[in-house]
This record gives sequence, C-alpha cells and structure tokens, in this order.
Amino acid sequence: MFAPVYLDHNATTPLSEAVREAMLPWFGGRFGNASSRHEYGRAARQAIDEARARVAAAVNAHPTEVIFTSGGSEANNLFLKGAAMLRRPGRLAVSAIEHPCVREPARQLQRSGWQWQEIPVDGQGRIDVDAFRQILVERPALVSVMLANNETGVLQDIPALAAEVRANGGWMHCDAVQALGKVEVDFRRLGVHGLTLSSHKLGGPLGAGALVLDKRVELAPLVAGGGQERNLRSGTENVMAIVGFGVACEQAAAGLAERAERLAALRLQLEQGLAALGARIFSASAPRLPNTSFFGLDGIDGETLVAKLDRAGFAVASGSACSSANPEPSHSLLAMGVEPELARSAVRVSLGAGSTRQDVDGFLAALGENLAKLRTLTAMAV
Repeated sequence: MFAPVYLDHNATTPLSEAVREAMLPWFGGRFGNASSRHEYGRAARQAIDEARARVAAAVNAHPTEVIFTSGGSEANNLFLKGAAMLRRPGRLAVSAIEHPCVREPARQLQRSGWQWQEIPVDGQGRIDVDAFRQILVERPALVSVMLANNETGVLQDIPALAAEVRANGGWMHCDAVQALGKVEVDFRRLGVHGLTLSSHKLGGPLGAGALVLDKRVELAPLVAGGGQERNLRSGTENVMAIVGFGVACEQAAAGLAERAERLAALRLQLEQGLAALGARIFSASAPRLPNTSFFGLDGIDGETLVAKLDRAGFAVASGSACSSANPEPSHSLLAMGVEPELARSAVRVSLGAGSTRQDVDGFLAALGENLAKLRTLTAMAV
C-alpha cells in the first residue's frame, strides 16, 4: 500500500503520541475554566501551571516569564506592538529574513510614526555585522532577529547581537519558533528581552505558543479583558493545547543532542544526493538547523517541482508554508543576493523525528526522475 513521506517538518509536525495522551482527558471529563474557583477550575489551573513550568524548563526561563498565546504569530505581534504602544515612536530594526509575522507588524507600526529599518544579511543569510552596528548608531528602540530561519535554517549569533542592542539601550526580541527542539534554546544565554516559541513545530498541537518575557519589560496587551496571562493576553485559556505544548517542550528538551546528530547525518546524506543532481544548497557554509536543506535547480520552477513530488508521494515545500500563496521568490533568498530566477526554483526539505535513510533515498530517486522529465519538456519547448 502506498505510504506518503512527510518531509515538511518546518511547516508543522505530527502530534507526538505522548502529547496526544496528555491532551485526551481535556477532550472529555476534564473541561474546567482555569479562572473558576471550584474543583474543575482548580484542576485546569494546575494543568496550566504544570505546562508553564515545562515550557520554562525547556528554555531555561522562570515559569512567571512564560506568557501563553495562540501561537508564534501572536507572540511576535505581542512583543513588537505591545512594546511600541508604551513608547514614543522611534526606530525599529528587523532583519531582512524575518518571518512575515515579524515583518508585517513592523510595517504596520510605520503608520504610527515608527521608522522601520531592515538589517541586511550576507550571501549565506547571516546578519551583516558591520551594517548591524551602523544601524545601532541610530539607537533603535526595538530590534528583532530570528534565531533560525524557517527556509534556509541559518542560525544567528543572537547572544552577540543582543549584547550590542542592550549596550545601546534597545530591547531585543528573538523569534525562536524554528529552533526549539532542533538546537539548544537558552533564554538566559541568548540575552534577549523577548523570545517567541510555538507548539506545533515540535510535536505539539496547533494553536498554542508562548512569549518568554523579561520581567523588566512592560508591554501593552493586544487582547484586553479578564486579565489572564499577567494581564498581557486576556481570554479563557485553551487548556488542552497548553497541556500538549508543555509535554512537547519536555520531549523536545530530552535527547536533543542525539536527535540533532541523527538529523544532521540524514541531511548530509540528502545534500550529497542533491549535489549529484546539480542542486545548489543555499547557505551551505553557514551554521544551520540540522534538519533543514533549502536548494535551487537551474531552469526549474520550484512550485511545479513540489507539485510533482507531492504526486510521487513526497511532501516538501517551495518555501515557508505561510507564504505559499505568494508567487514571488523567497524574500530571504533575495535578501541574500540570490538571482530571482534561481530563487523561484527553491525547494525546502525539512526532516523530522520519524524521517529515515529510506525516506531520503526515495526522495532523491523521485527528485531525479521528475527533474529528468521537466528538463526534457523544457528542451522540447525551446
């Protein structure tokens, strides 16, 4: 029987069995509102407290620093907009390769008088340190740089960048959605004021995320109401999703080194095969997530190739799932100086806990077969 192979773990991950088991009671007899004062409410509050402790432990934070949200997008918006609402409009610096849920809030803040500056990256997708320091001369009040890029997997030296931002009196935010569960994420070592996490990228449920927030940072809430989550995110808590998020974080922290080593070996196998097919691996010389490979193929349309691979039983992406409706080339690749034509050919493979050597071999075989067909069609059309 045909069994499709999922190689798009940077978009989302399958729910782990342990997470599912932890969530199941909250679909049935355990249904209390955590704000209620009776037994049902106390049970819900205890479950949330335990999940908060698990999330905090996974990133070396204190539980009181964890603010639950509906996901990474809300957490990013909460930090940027919440900080901006309590400050005079000033400068906001955002890296050129940020996810749209950071770029769009930054763009919106321009309407309130904020000046948005993009921090350039080099050809490998790393922050251009000289340009970064030039921007800091202008003393931006808010700076946001992601820990791991969702497309290329490139890792930034956040501790070094954050130290310079702090020295200039700014607040540093970091989107670590793609990093947690793949590399070490330590809130203390990173030295940032706000850190964004998301449940569904590490075997947890959709609809849960967190902003880990330095207690010295004051934000205005985006959602006002009953005062949940330290008055920063009102609304009745999604207990079942939060419980699942907590267990997913606990699992992500366990066996991290062994998991990363296994994924890195699979990626090496993949990229050796890609090189034999003439692919160009983007950011190959930069430190990257161990599970991520983003590559281009001359003369090939990435969306077309992804569709053909899907029919062959392999789920991959032509870029970030959040921008898949946008036909324009990846803004991250363009920021790296990649030619638009090559950027349009880009395909992302992101491995996960269940990925195997057989999956990689099968993918490479399907890729080679479909490339041959596409190139034949291209030659016939010329």
